[in-house]
Amino acid sequence: METTKKSVMGTKAMIVSPHHLATAAGARMLERGGNAFDAAIAVSACLAVVYPHMTGMGGDSFWLSYHKEDGEVRAYNASGRSGYRASMDAYAGEEAIPVRGPRSAITVPGMVDGWHAVQSRYGRLAFTEVLEPAITYAEEGFPMSPDQYETTVHQEQILRSQPTTAAIYLPNGQITKPGQLFVQKELAASLKLIAEQGRDGFYNGPIARSIVDSLQGIGGLLTLDDFADHSGEWVTPLKGSYRGYDVYQVPPNSQGFVALMALHILEHFDLKQMGHGSYSYYHTIVEALKLSFRDRNRYLTDPDFADIPLERLLSKTYAAELAASIDPVKARPINTQPVGSDTAYAAVVDEEGNSVSFIQSLYFEFGSGLVAGDTGILLQNRGSFFSLDPQHVNCLMPHKRTFHTLMPAMACRDGSPTHLFGTQGGEGQPQTQLAVLTRMIDFDMDPQSAVSEPRWVWGRTWGAPTQELKIEGRIGGEVAEQLTEAGHLVRVAKDVDGIMGHAHAIAIGKNGVLSGGFDPRSDGAAIGW
Repeated sequence: METTKKSVMGTKAMIVSPHHLATAAGARMLERGGNAFDAAIAVSACLAVVYPHMTGMGGDSFWLSYHKEDGEVRAYNASGRSGYRASMDAYAGEEAIPVRGPRSAITVPGMVDGWHAVQSRYGRLAFTEVLEPAITYAEEGFPMSPDQYETTVHQEQILRSQPTTAAIYLPNGQITKPGQLFVQKELAASLKLIAEQGRDGFYNGPIARSIVDSLQGIGGLLTLDDFADHSGEWVTPLKGSYRGYDVYQVPPNSQGFVALMALHILEHFDLKQMGHGSYSYYHTIVEALKLSFRDRNRYLTDPDFADIPLERLLSKTYAAELAASIDPVKARPINTQPVGSDTAYAAVVDEEGNSVSFIQSLYFEFGSGLVAGDTGILLQNRGSFFSLDPQHVNCLMPHKRTFHTLMPAMACRDGSPTHLFGTQGGEGQPQTQLAVLTRMIDFDMDPQSAVSEPRWVWGRTWGAPTQELKIEGRIGGEVAEQLTEAGHLVRVAKDVDGIMGHAHAIAIGKNGVLSGGFDPRSDGAAIGW
């Protein structure tokens, strides 16, 4: 993989995403007179088609938006709630909710509601126009990407286990080769219906009926009432600070506050003096994140069902206490749990100064593995992360949002956006966000360098059996040895490894110059002019 690319630069617009066709779809909306919000919806919908192993209409999304005329950052939570029938009793006798199949698809998909909310509030183009690229790629096909091909090979048995899924993702029983056209006629039909009828076509129309009918025939729990009663919500974003920048995250049920906590801790350390890529740099950031994860695991769930002490968690006093507890030569043992990883992050900045940072997911690769009825829509398995322990803060209850890993980010200075950034990767998301932001702020790296430099991921993302600290081989043997001596369970990955997730970033300079970087570990692109 090429890691020596330079940031794409421009003064009018910038778009980054993990698939070049989606990035181009957003660019076309701007060229047609649309704004950043139109472009973002086009990118999001296109990703739901050309990156179906990572995201889709059967999943969730989170949005951070800055509208120049409003002059403030807003957040939209487009994650779905569990069905009314999704209760502890429904899983009596089981140790955990299944991670695949119909009984893992127990939360209403929030994606389409998110499109409608953002488009109707800020968009300029017609909904039919912004969905046009996605419809075309679904109906006429697009060249199979290397990332989708590799993931399909890895998940072949899961895809083969569901006839409706196998018919689409294993046409004629075979895996589509990279570069060959991959067609999704049923998905195109669903997108056309949504383009014509809006969100009602999904939540109150034939798509909801088809999904529910197919699930109820094979033991699923979602009902028509679950879809009809669904709504996302505009929420006030969380705001932290780091070295003079305001940093914004979506509030719970997103894990975004983890990154703010860790940034507040890191303000107590001189990363620049430590040196980028040094043992101290990696060790300090990992330890700051572990402390933040400890509180996340204790508190994160749907805030409608539990009190989450965000004021204390985000206080600078608490950050100072946590910073003082970090041992510079010894890793702290903290337990965590496996989380899913499939996600797609993208961002758009337009000529008017509008900015959108957003992220979407099916949770695991290909979500539940189940395509619902004749819709062509893969359903997420996000609800499988609920706990069946009634004492657990994230225990399953009807009409509840689960702990969510998705977390788009935006940094501002003097009230205006300076950095938009985010990544794929479950528990790796706050880790990679800290890598990217500290590289841009502390080490003055451009966005492309910030995402291309060697990365790490700690924990059990991708279902790892142990809490390894995975590091790319480029980090070097001496640093790996020092991390091991400190007590980290180090595993050296490939020099450039997709296991680190797909990160993308945009920087907005004081002179108005826009710089965009996309992850070489992905099939992405940055387009700017």
